[in-house]
Amino acid sequence: MKLESLALAAEIDSSKFNLLLLDQTLLPHEEKWIDIKSNDEMIEAIKSLRVRGAPLIGVAASLMIAKLAHAGVSRDELLVMSQMLFEARPTAVNLMNCVDRMTKVIRDNFNKEKIVDLAVQIFNEDVQLCERMSANGAELLQDGDQILTHCNTGGLATAGVGTALGVIRRAHEHGKKIHVYVDETRPLLQGGRLTSWELKKLGIPFTLITDNMAAHLMSLGKINKAIVGSDRIAVNGDFANKIGTYSVAVNCFYHRIPFYVAAPYTTVDPLCANGSFIPIEQRKREEVKGYGDLQWAPNDIEVYNPSFDVTPHQLVTEWILDKAVYFKKDIEEGVLKSC
Repeated sequence: MKLESLALAAEIDSSKFNLLLLDQTLLPHEEKWIDIKSNDEMIEAIKSLRVRGAPLIGVAASLMIAKLAHAGVSRDELLVMSQMLFEARPTAVNLMNCVDRMTKVIRDNFNKEKIVDLAVQIFNEDVQLCERMSANGAELLQDGDQILTHCNTGGLATAGVGTALGVIRRAHEHGKKIHVYVDETRPLLQGGRLTSWELKKLGIPFTLITDNMAAHLMSLGKINKAIVGSDRIAVNGDFANKIGTYSVAVNCFYHRIPFYVAAPYTTVDPLCANGSFIPIEQRKREEVKGYGDLQWAPNDIEVYNPSFDVTPHQLVTEWILDKAVYFKKDIEEGVLKSC
């Protein structure tokens, strides 16, 4: 059996379980695949953003658990290793949701084949979730739209075509003449490095901008819609996404531009009442002081480097999920509680 996506590949049979990740820290200049052999290697890949994107992290962790089970790791050891994966990144709830599903099978019916089958099911499910979400969202984009997006939400972030970028991709494939403005996006300039790489491969017209240019372009009428992804959605519609998303939403609200968030049901946290309960990951200060061998800030300075911020539901025009597109009245009626 082979599973293949833009950034993850697995080959599974009775004698082997190979799990490969595209090292996203090296993009766009080098496309290098990493053979993940241990739980520690997967945790490092998640923390270092070699593998990233809320849906794909959940899929990758599920396949890692399956690989360990396939290799004969005992039930108790597997539960410990699963908890380590669960804790690898605090904000993206897809990781927790997927690991919870895997550990339930481990506890209820410890069977190697069932564990592997569930991981494969989670991979295939994410592909289908992306398809449904992209189809739902593509209806909201029109010929001639100039769309702002933030961070990376395509095939590098999911097992399928993506969330927000999947919506854009499907609209483009339907023949709609759209142009994308890509925020470069911290940390690690994931919009500039990754979204630009994907859009170039897909042949979708785009322009790369720095994060602080968006409001200027909106004031000039150069942007008429914005669509982003999410790492966790609270039941009241507040959501966490890459740092800078809140600023995009505020700018859209002021300029009366529709602001959409696209995510699968696995990103909804039914136990999270509102955005104030979403944990925000803090990253290394070196990421703000420089990149690679280039450093532009002095040593020994204070740095604040949250990886995510929370956008209040009042600023969202519509929520694009795999089940449907939801309006504010739907969210107020508690539709996310049943996702």
